[in-house]
Amino acid sequence: MSKDIGVHGNLFGGILMSWIDEAAAAFVTEYCHTPNMVTLRVGELIFKKPVKSGNHLRIYGEVENLGTTSITINIQVKKYNLYSGEESVVCTTNTTFVRIDDDGTPTAIGETIRQNYAKAEGLKEAQPLIKEVSGVLN
Repeated sequence: MSKDIGVHGNLFGGILMSWIDEAAAAFVTEYCHTPNMVTLRVGELIFKKPVKSGNHLRIYGEVENLGTTSITINIQVKKYNLYSGEESVVCTTNTTFVRIDDDGTPTAIGETIRQNYAKAEGLKEAQPLIKEVSGVLN
């Protein structure tokens, strides 16, 4: 939307940050099989290329670390070219989420989840967090 575009015709970084947080939260809640995940930390966001109106974005993530109560994921936001199918990285960061109970107290991530993570540790292919954000910047 035009309110998301700055004076240079680029997407505001804060808007992209909110999309990253939302996509990352969706990813970790699915990965950890619980809706009770909250953002603990967002690492340094590195904006590598501008995002313009009409660009299609894909947000990818992979689990970096799975602790007792927390999960950290690495995130890449890529601009997707509809004509060529090529992608180019526009932003990178990592985020940490904590599983909480109904009172907001950190609680352990399930043992089955940690065992599955240990088995998949050797598989380092990034998984899509959101398949596509398209036509958002009109």
